Amino acid sequence: MHSRLLPALLGLALLAAPAAAQDVIKIGEFASMTGANASFGRQSHNGTQLAIDEINAAGGVLGRRLQLILEDDQSTAGQAATAVQKLIAQDKVVALLGEVASSKSLEGAPIAQRNKIPMISPASTNPKVTETGDYIFRVCFIDPFQGTVMAKYALSKGWKKIAVLTDVKQDYSVGLAEFFVKYYTANGGTIVRDQKYSSGDKEFRAQITSIKGAAPDAVFVPGYYGEVALIGKQARLLGLNVPLLGGDGWVGESLLPVAAGALDGSFFSAHFSTDDTRPAVQDFVRKYRAKYNSTPDDMAALGYDSAMILAEAIKRAGGTDSAKLRDAIAATKNHAGITGVITLDAQRNAAKSAVILTINQGGFKFQETVAP
Repeated sequence: MHSRLLPALLGLALLAAPAAAQDVIKIGEFASMTGANASFGRQSHNGTQLAIDEINAAGGVLGRRLQLILEDDQSTAGQAATAVQKLIAQDKVVALLGEVASSKSLEGAPIAQRNKIPMISPASTNPKVTETGDYIFRVCFIDPFQGTVMAKYALSKGWKKIAVLTDVKQDYSVGLAEFFVKYYTANGGTIVRDQKYSSGDKEFRAQITSIKGAAPDAVFVPGYYGEVALIGKQARLLGLNVPLLGGDGWVGESLLPVAAGALDGSFFSAHFSTDDTRPAVQDFVRKYRAKYNSTPDDMAALGYDSAMILAEAIKRAGGTDSAKLRDAIAATKNHAGITGVITLDAQRNAAKSAVILTINQGGFKFQETVAP
């Protein structure tokens, strides 16, 4: 009797295995969880995980639970490509969320495109990211808009002479500087110094001394938070006391503690403000604080939005077929996100507003919203 039952039971087990696997939808995420840009990775991952947890608590998508598989690219060149290859080839994910840094997204995007795996970047603003192909999306605004916003703001303040300090190792920084300079100079502004540095640098005194000699009204520093905090401190020590201007790369956990007041009176463009009074935003801030015992920044809000847009697209596609899912993501219209109302345009970029924040007494303060 037992010998006859065994094959039957094995058959039942084999039949049950694929069905069990079908209960989970695997989503890949690649992020800088360690290394120089770890604040970006931690915050975007926390926001993404919060969304996934909410979706699963509400019954999942199409009756299936979402499984988020995270790979740390360590903020290191080359690691994003390795992470994406692993998520696609080994983990068999149906879609990818990531990266924040444009240079890392530009590593992962060609691999996703070749394999026809939809990829949504929460925060990579360099235009080249979505130009990789029709399977690559983003839920943030792009650098031509962000650069123009800050150039307009500088001109509105009456700052006619500006110096630029660019991180040549980051596609994000180079692109943002390019679009800022283009609009600023076309509308009456003068770039009095154009200085460079590289990610990981700790010493900026030579560049700052050169900039100070040109007597600018302000300095545009479109870098990442780690270097920006040090640049702010060294600028003040050397007596360069004009406002610094930047972009969303300034948003990072260590910016204010390291800068220690040196960036007070500076301004930057961002995607989100905890001062936003919309109920959905305040609810998100409350839930994030309850789960992580910290305040969410732009990257957390964008991570949340990217996961929610993907989940809605899976629902509209009726499954995870890659072509149908790609089309469903592309059709995203008027999604009421935490970072604003998100509509994806024909180039798979988000048309949405930016906010300008100032730094004052150890905190970010909302200045204004700028529509696209």
